[in-house]
Order: sequence, then structure tokens, then C-alpha cells
Amino acid sequence: MTRISQNSIIYLIAMYRKGISPFIPGVCRHMPTCSVYSIEAVEKYGPWRGTYVAARRLIRCTPLGTRGYDPVP
Repeated sequence: MTRISQNSIIYLIAMYRKGISPFIPGVCRHMPTCSVYSIEAVEKYGPWRGTYVAARRLIRCTPLGTRGYDPVP
């Protein structure tokens, strides 16, 4: 069940990257990008904790937030 959840989340991120991301101007503040970071977090921590780690990163991606190299912990 966990593997199915993990693959489903990664699939949704891939769909975002192919279907929505091309229409949004690329203004990434971090390296790696949030979608790459999210996939790495889900692969490393599993679907639940990985989603939590990815959500924390997305919250930091604001004009007043951090920038630069930010690897998955």
C-alpha cells in the first residue's frame, strides 16, 4: 500500500511538471526545483513524511522566503 501511495504522489508531481508547470513562468528560488525536491523527499521518506517535507519546502518558496541550494534533509 505504501509503494502504491508513493508512486501515486510521484505520478501527480510528474503530471504537474508536464501539464501545468510549462504555463507558469520559471522563477525558482531554490535548487533543486520544488518538484524535483518533492520527488526526492517522497522517495527518501515515503509518501506521508515525504509529502510533509515537500509541503514545508513549498511554504518557504515565497518572495520573503529562503533561496539558494536546499537539498532534501
